[in-house]
Amino acid sequence: MGIAEGRATAGARDRADESLSESLGRLRADLGRVRLPLELADAPDRERQAAAMAAQLTDYVLPRLANIDAPLLAVVGGSTGAGKSTLVNSLIGRTVSRAGVIRPTTRSPLLVHNPADAAWFTDDRILPGLVRTTVESVGAQSLQLVPEPTLPQGLALLDAPDIDSVVADNRALAGQLLESADLWLFVTSAARYADAVPWSYLTRAAERGAAVAVVCDRVPPEAMREVPADLARLMSAQGLADAPLFPVPETTLDASGLLPADIVTPIRDFLAGLAGNNQRRRQVIAQTLRGAIGAIVRGSTRVADALDEQNRAANQLNADATGAFTRGAEAVSAQSADGTLLRGEVLARWHEYVGTGQITRFIDDTVGRLRDRIGRALRGEPGRGEQAAEAASSGLEQLIVAAAEDATEQAATAWRQSVAGRPLLAEDPQLGHTSADFAARVGVEVRDWQGEVLELVREQGHGRRRTARIAAAGVNGVGAALMLVIFAHTAGLTGAEVGVAGGSAVVAQRLLESIFGDDAVRRLAATAKESLDARVQGLMASELVRFTDALRRLGIDPELAGALRHAAAGADAASAGNAQSLMQAMNAAGAPRDDTARDDTARDDTARDDEAGQQ
Repeated sequence: MGIAEGRATAGARDRADESLSESLGRLRADLGRVRLPLELADAPDRERQAAAMAAQLTDYVLPRLANIDAPLLAVVGGSTGAGKSTLVNSLIGRTVSRAGVIRPTTRSPLLVHNPADAAWFTDDRILPGLVRTTVESVGAQSLQLVPEPTLPQGLALLDAPDIDSVVADNRALAGQLLESADLWLFVTSAARYADAVPWSYLTRAAERGAAVAVVCDRVPPEAMREVPADLARLMSAQGLADAPLFPVPETTLDASGLLPADIVTPIRDFLAGLAGNNQRRRQVIAQTLRGAIGAIVRGSTRVADALDEQNRAANQLNADATGAFTRGAEAVSAQSADGTLLRGEVLARWHEYVGTGQITRFIDDTVGRLRDRIGRALRGEPGRGEQAAEAASSGLEQLIVAAAEDATEQAATAWRQSVAGRPLLAEDPQLGHTSADFAARVGVEVRDWQGEVLELVREQGHGRRRTARIAAAGVNGVGAALMLVIFAHTAGLTGAEVGVAGGSAVVAQRLLESIFGDDAVRRLAATAKESLDARVQGLMASELVRFTDALRRLGIDPELAGALRHAAAGADAASAGNAQSLMQAMNAAGAPRDDTARDDTARDDTARDDEAGQQ
């Protein structure tokens, strides 16, 4: 069938495969977005799998769905030195693929096609990432096109790099090309047919239901029964019992480096039979296409599971860090209200402000006498109130910094104990320490809060009597008193139960009550405490963000797993719904070009292919 005729059949298939192509297109887009940056057990394998499946959809599945009647592409793959290039040359009847003892033997992939089929391969219909060339290239990202009139129309042979090449790019390209094949023509040798590497590929082919034919090269004449029989046994055990097996005896090459014609005739006839019999060719294509789609759907589910693992691990790391800094903020909130800060420099400066070291003596004073004592003391030392406020602020700063350092250590320890978090800490060791400017930012925040406290005092002090009372005690001193009341807010301190620290808080409480009254003092303390807690939470959040930013930079999409499952389910449903329509469209694309005799001789093989396609 010509190109124009083949494309004319596309309209008849549009309704059969449009939704399938659309579903697979969405699946390809989602697979292309997969990133598994956390170093979990199967993350590298699943990320490579996602990339490979996206590439297979781009390189093979979607182009093949759009062009069912394009030539059958048989990719010749195998291990180093198995004789792939020699086989390709021998099938063609002349040297088109250079073979040699230098490894890697196959440098760039080579595609041989009938000249009438050139238009199918010169554009980027398949393998769009490979640059087309007509000369041999050393680059791994090029595809050499070789027109060959002796190759049957409807068939193309692609000589791939070695699957076990010493060059990593060649190995990757070999896998990519095999995933783009309608038929795997797998070449191994009598010496290496049981090796693990070839079987990893053959097992993969069996799992995805790809059409496979195996060539066992260089079989010693005396082992022509034993070796093929053993290889057939292995193939059967791996689900490849129906795959054709062609043993090639060890023999002398001719002057052109080709195998004797009679040795390659069975392989040539097999390929020619596929090319010349439209029904068989379409069955091979359909088998591989359905198998590829099924494998991609199943693989996408496994990738989605890996995405879930990434999300769970990232959420746990986020929870560990968030919990540490939340506890840090809660610790400051508690310790800035339970009397912890009523010690040392804070008490010393407060005592100086009040004007005596016998602080408990003031507890039984009336509020008026207390205010008068402070007022007289301030006439001599008006800066003592400010010093008391500064001491209170300094103690608060130290408390916040210590809590943040402890929270940082807790978060870093949790990440260090996690397989997922350990590499993130190694990448950014500074995560284990508070920011270099954190203490300075704490100082600014506490001073701003202190200023807010003083502003609250001024706002609450409206009225002639309150203004006079604040003036008598000093606005800074009144602010310091409010801080002390806050710092002892939950301590349950009473004058009869405590010593100097509790007495200091009681004196501060009485001073404020003498100026504002009981209810106003409670409102002032609650407002100032809420503001302090909010500021501390903001400071802790500013340190937490370093951890959350490290997670955000990973680019983990929490919605992608669900989207991937949805796309895979859609593709699976579309594939199941379109399978019969697809086969009908393929069968309606045209009658076989060859004669009836060839169809008759191929009937047994056709029946076998039908059975394999149903399995």
